[in-house]
Amino acid sequence: MRGFHFGRHRCGPDMHAMRRGPFGGFDREEGHGPGRGPRGGRRRMFDGGELRLVLLKLIEEQPRHGYDLIKEIESRTGGAYAPSPGVVYPTMTLLIDMDLAEEQASEGARKLLSITDAGRTHLAENAVQVDEIMARLSALGKMSERTDAAPVRRAMHNLKVVLQERLSHENANRDLQLEIARLIDEAASKIERL
Repeated sequence: MRGFHFGRHRCGPDMHAMRRGPFGGFDREEGHGPGRGPRGGRRRMFDGGELRLVLLKLIEEQPRHGYDLIKEIESRTGGAYAPSPGVVYPTMTLLIDMDLAEEQASEGARKLLSITDAGRTHLAENAVQVDEIMARLSALGKMSERTDAAPVRRAMHNLKVVLQERLSHENANRDLQLEIARLIDEAASKIERL
């Protein structure tokens, strides 16, 4: 199976989506609390082959690369949800392996994915489910607009990613840790005074 690489890690098909949003996300079942399933565990935004259908629908609109797909889903949910590269890239590979999509030549290292005739047929055969999933994304986006903390969530996510990346380097020493802590404390103090 061909694979997409993200950073230093090869993405496997069994990795799960990253969930974001206030109080654990918006995709909750009735009566089970925010972001919780019937047994109190986390629920995924997409079940089974739903992410495949979403990605296929988005590349039907126009050829896209992995980052574009992640950002488009995030945009459609108003920033409340973005699938992780660890689930998007293997799903893209799966779409290619299933002959539902194909790589398209593009500038740079990023590979554009475009839909095949078989992919269009697959979408048509699953049109009701596709419409339901896309409506769910839209509803999540509308809810996010009403409770718009998306810029803060985005900034918090960016901080987390930068911290993980910076502190994982070999040259991350105690002085660097103290300087990062000072900057975070300074930001927290400024936010507290707002």
